[in-house]
Amino acid sequence: MPLRTLAVDFNSFFASCEQQERPELRGKPLGIVPVLADTTCCIAASYAAKARGVKVGTGIAEARQLCPDIILVQQRPAVYIGYHRRLLAVIESCIHVTAIKSIDEMECDLTATFAPRERAVAVARQIKARIAREIGPCLTSSIGIAPNWLLAKMATDLQKPDGLVVLDDADLPGRLLGLQLRDFLGVGARMEARLRAHGIDTAAQLYAATKAELRGIWGGVEGERMHALLRGETIALPVERHQTIGHSHVLPPYLRTGPKAHAVLHRLLQKAAMRLRNIGCYAGALTLHLDYYDDVAWADELRLTETQDTLALTVALNRLWARRPAALRARAPMRVGVVLTRLLPAAGHTPDLFHQARDEARGRLLGAMDTLNRTYGNGSVYLGSAHGVTESAPMRISFTCIPEPELEEIDPRRERRVRPGPPPAPAAWSDN
Repeated sequence: MPLRTLAVDFNSFFASCEQQERPELRGKPLGIVPVLADTTCCIAASYAAKARGVKVGTGIAEARQLCPDIILVQQRPAVYIGYHRRLLAVIESCIHVTAIKSIDEMECDLTATFAPRERAVAVARQIKARIAREIGPCLTSSIGIAPNWLLAKMATDLQKPDGLVVLDDADLPGRLLGLQLRDFLGVGARMEARLRAHGIDTAAQLYAATKAELRGIWGGVEGERMHALLRGETIALPVERHQTIGHSHVLPPYLRTGPKAHAVLHRLLQKAAMRLRNIGCYAGALTLHLDYYDDVAWADELRLTETQDTLALTVALNRLWARRPAALRARAPMRVGVVLTRLLPAAGHTPDLFHQARDEARGRLLGAMDTLNRTYGNGSVYLGSAHGVTESAPMRISFTCIPEPELEEIDPRRERRVRPGPPPAPAAWSDN
């Protein structure tokens, strides 16, 4: 099989960005946390912290037990997104990026070079050298080269940090046989249990399974795809579309009251509605979820006529809030969230026959609010239901969801202008 795919996986990305920004943190155990509070957990860790047992999801108390000298750093999403964009530009200057898999993973196309091994390795080394030179030495990456994305991504995990691994015909399946089942992309805890229930306990047994066997275990065509991908084949997958838009927030102690939690939910909803309009979609359902102490949780969904109107969504949120079980109404949640689902592209939306003029006027109003918020900062203009908490629920980040600071904060391209400013006057000519 030809080498078609190059995968770039940045090592301990959030922590590496902080260490690049702050030299005094380099080489030290870092834990990146959403907020500086003892009740949270690490969302990322440096390699020095990982070596002591700290990993994603480790609670702060446990992290301090494992690594007493750990340095906790509150996440800075805008910084990480800035590095992501700069890294993307550098990689694109070396080789075409076909897909951004997450904030720290990118897929590149080798087919334009006909993928000879030497050329592919040379491109990988060029990427590493240019990043070190143009962005900084802390932003190391593990690069995998293989016939498809699954194998290339698995190759990045075979040598960390700062690795470079090629998997071609001569390496398959030998380089994979020493892996655990959970090391295979697409095999999580539930799938591992299903594989073991069917007598597949090792990588060798997984590789030896027939296409029909894997189809039965996966319960459909995904099993056949896994069979093909493990053998280096490429499979065209459907283009992913926006499925949901949501925001959640762990409430600090001063917001853990019913009215404050309700207001934060409206703040989250207004942010989600702005994103909904930005991608040109309408939502057909709203889900509210509340998490309490003692592992108590509650969620409910309300179906709607598809809308992108914040006012209509506000009414829906209030209806869901009123549905809370009586036993929970006296309790304040610890974490709140809203999710817009059943998304419909604008091209498929049918205007309301009886309220089209009203909806068009609302659309202009909300569009003006969005422009003001992008120009002067999100929360500059808001509906009163979020009053008092507009500074709460700031931009957050995950590895798989890359927010847009231009929507959630100030878009610097607008230069705090609602409309573009006048062009600069031509320079005056002088003989002096």
